[in-house]
Amino acid sequence: MKTSNNQNHRIAKLIFGSVYPMYVEKVEKKGRTKEELHQVIRWLTGYDDKKLQELIKEKVTFETFFQHASLNPNAHLITGVICGYRVEEIEEPLTQQARYLDKLVDELAKGRKMEKILRGS
Repeated sequence: MKTSNNQNHRIAKLIFGSVYPMYVEKVEKKGRTKEELHQVIRWLTGYDDKKLQELIKEKVTFETFFQHASLNPNAHLITGVICGYRVEEIEEPLTQQARYLDKLVDELAKGRKMEKILRGS
């Protein structure tokens, strides 16, 4: 599925640290923890808590955030609709990776079991 160049550019230049507090708020509002959120981020990106905090402090963009990530080899198993797009059909790699993260956060907030969220890892 094609996304617009404007949307791809907007996601690429978005500061990860500006979205992170919204992820925390979303999961905590639904009874999940910041630690669980970090577990999901670590699974997808390979970033430990220390590195995650560094990236937030450095105000990196999503583009930089995902350029330096070690994407989980099972990330392709993340499927479903987020923001009106099927994540498995998004052609732009960076936009797909950002939507992978959105989808995982969504699943966490909806109470899905961690084993399911982490795709059997």
